[in-house]
Amino acid sequence: MYFAFQPQQSDLTTLYLYENQLFGSIPPEIGNLKSLVDLELARNILTGFITASLGNFSDLTTLYLFENQLQGSILSEIGNLASLSALSLQTNNLSGTISASLGNLSDLITLYLYGNQFFGFIPQEIGNLKSLESLALHINSLTGFIPTSLGNLSDLTILYLWENQPSGSIPPEIGNLKSLVDLELARNILTGSIPASLGNLSDLTALYLLENQLSGSIPPEIGNLKSLVALKLATNNLSGTIPASLGNLSDLTSLDLNGNQLYGSIPPEIGNLKSLVELGFTSNILTGSIPPHIGNLTNLKSIQLSDNTFSGNLPQNLCRGGSLEKFTVTFNNFTGSIPKGLKNCSSLVRVRLDRNQLVDNISESFGVYPKLDYMDLSHNNLYGELSRTWGKSHNLTYSNIISGSIPPEFRESAQLRKLDLSDNHLVGEIPKELMKLNFLIYLNLSHNELSGQLPREIGSLSELDRLDISSNNLSGPIPGEVGKCSKLLYLGLSCNIFNGSIPSQIGDLISLSILLDLSHNELKGGIPSEIGSLQNLQNLDFSHNMLSGLIPSSFERLISLSSINVSYNQLEGRLPANKAFQESSFDVFKNNKGLCGNVACLKPSDTSKSNAMDKHKVVIIIILPLLGVLFLIFASAGVFFIFYRKKIDVKEEIQKDLHCIGTGGYGSVYKAELSTGQVVAVKKLHPLEDGTGLGSKAFIDEISALSEVRHRNIVRRVNIIKGLANAFSYLHHDCSPPIIHRDISSSNILLDLEYEARVSDFGTARLLKPDSSNWTELAGTYGYVAPELAYTMRVTEKCDMYSFGVLTLEVLIGNIPANLSPL
Repeated sequence: MYFAFQPQQSDLTTLYLYENQLFGSIPPEIGNLKSLVDLELARNILTGFITASLGNFSDLTTLYLFENQLQGSILSEIGNLASLSALSLQTNNLSGTISASLGNLSDLITLYLYGNQFFGFIPQEIGNLKSLESLALHINSLTGFIPTSLGNLSDLTILYLWENQPSGSIPPEIGNLKSLVDLELARNILTGSIPASLGNLSDLTALYLLENQLSGSIPPEIGNLKSLVALKLATNNLSGTIPASLGNLSDLTSLDLNGNQLYGSIPPEIGNLKSLVELGFTSNILTGSIPPHIGNLTNLKSIQLSDNTFSGNLPQNLCRGGSLEKFTVTFNNFTGSIPKGLKNCSSLVRVRLDRNQLVDNISESFGVYPKLDYMDLSHNNLYGELSRTWGKSHNLTYSNIISGSIPPEFRESAQLRKLDLSDNHLVGEIPKELMKLNFLIYLNLSHNELSGQLPREIGSLSELDRLDISSNNLSGPIPGEVGKCSKLLYLGLSCNIFNGSIPSQIGDLISLSILLDLSHNELKGGIPSEIGSLQNLQNLDFSHNMLSGLIPSSFERLISLSSINVSYNQLEGRLPANKAFQESSFDVFKNNKGLCGNVACLKPSDTSKSNAMDKHKVVIIIILPLLGVLFLIFASAGVFFIFYRKKIDVKEEIQKDLHCIGTGGYGSVYKAELSTGQVVAVKKLHPLEDGTGLGSKAFIDEISALSEVRHRNIVRRVNIIKGLANAFSYLHHDCSPPIIHRDISSSNILLDLEYEARVSDFGTARLLKPDSSNWTELAGTYGYVAPELAYTMRVTEKCDMYSFGVLTLEVLIGNIPANLSPL
């Protein structure tokens, strides 16, 4: 319904259009209702700007415009509503800065501006609202410091500034807000320490300072907040020890100190927090053992102590109240047995004991967990057999010294997504029942002692993206049904006793990208050409098998391949023209029948060669060096003869003055032709004034200097000019649109190793658009810029040609433009 408003009653005091489907803008005519006291247009689809006519309501006490799609800024006219007690503009698209005129609303009790796009500073004038009880500015883009004037709001009970961008420290004046119940400054960029004055807020129930950059220690004064229910200081840079005074917070239900740099031990006083539901000390530097009294906290649902350096035994009386759902202590140094309290804790949902030093028989340490979603016991010293009751878990990870077989009862966990039983001593066959877990994404049974065949039903795991059954005793052929696991990214079957051929259906795994490892098996036959379809594959290992034949040419299509190993097989033929094959070391191809690279074939080391072949090798070893010596003797003689003959021919040539092409102070230069037809210049030195010839040292110095000069011809400067002409011809005539360089000078022309010219520095280049006047600012180097560009400011190809002409003149006469005399 479109909001079209025609006021009929000037004495109307209340207008409720709350929670309809009104759209369009707020009509300015609404400002004619001078007697209006309560205006509520919230939860509609209103757009446009807040009309300035709303400032006419001198008696208005309530203005609710929240949860619309209003935009623009808060008009200063809103500050004229002297009687206003509740202003709710939250959850719109309002932007701009918060108007300082709001500081005039002396009767205001509630100010809700959250969920908009306000930016800039929080006005100091907000501190004038002495009657204010609730201030919610969260989820905006406010910056600057938190105004110290907020400390004047003595009636304030709620202060929400979270998820903005204010910086600086928390003003100590906040500690003056004796009525404050809820203080939430989370997810900002606040720095400095937590003010000790916050300990004065005796009515405070929630203190959220998480996800800032606060430093220093936790003030012991926080322990004075006897009414506190939630203390969240996570993800800061807090250091020091945990104050024992926190044990005084008898009403506390949530204590979150995760992600800081706290050190020392957990104070025993934490065991006094009888109401505690959530305890989080993860990712700190805490040491020592866990106080046993924590096990007496019967209301605890979550204990997170991971990623510290705790040691000693875990409390045995955990889950005493039967409410514990989440228990994570990964990455610590806990020793001893698994707490007995966990055995009958049927409420458990998530358990992580991994990466500790626990020693226990898991056959006896766990019970039935109908709600269990995730359990990780890996990297401990646990032993025993898997419980048949754990089949109800969604994610299971065990990497210990667990023995026994995999319970078929795991099939009962229809929602199981991750099963990791790697690095244990599991025996027996892989149960076919596991193949009924249709939601399984991750299956890792590697490094066990499993035997038998890989069930053909593996193809039913259509959601599987990682399959690792390496390092077992599995045998038989690799089932072709594995090709039906179309989402596989990782396939590890290495270090087993698989035989038969590689199934061509593996080529259907087009998502396979991380690894295909079939190494250290007993696979025979050729490599299927279908493997070449795995264009996303990065790592491939077929080494240590008995594969034969050629490597398929289709492997040239493995464009993502970075690592290859086909060593210790019976492969032969040429390697594919693929970067991974051509650039790999010899080790990844060795011990094959005869693989050929770009130059030669790699032969196997074969100790069963016949004695006759060994004798042939000896003969070859003796004869080849002799032939080499004879060849060098004859070659040396031939070179000496040719050189001697050249000397005679040259001497005859230079005796004829008709071949003289120049005479200098030290000698004459003659044209001479060698017997090979090569024409050379020969210099005959004149005797010095004392009748002697040029000294041998001077002669050697001159020859050395000439031999070190790199040149292809005498007039290389011509080629430089020609190369530049070709370059500019391409830029002006072959590019569409043409490219104008605008700064051609000797500083921007580079020469490569062959003295070919290269045009560089396109920082001022401009595309010449045919439908544009091509006006531009002046750019270029003094002396090279075309005069017309300086006064017309219009760029054309001719501007480059003028600069090219200046450069050509500079190359020919050797002067830079600044030194040229006026013509």
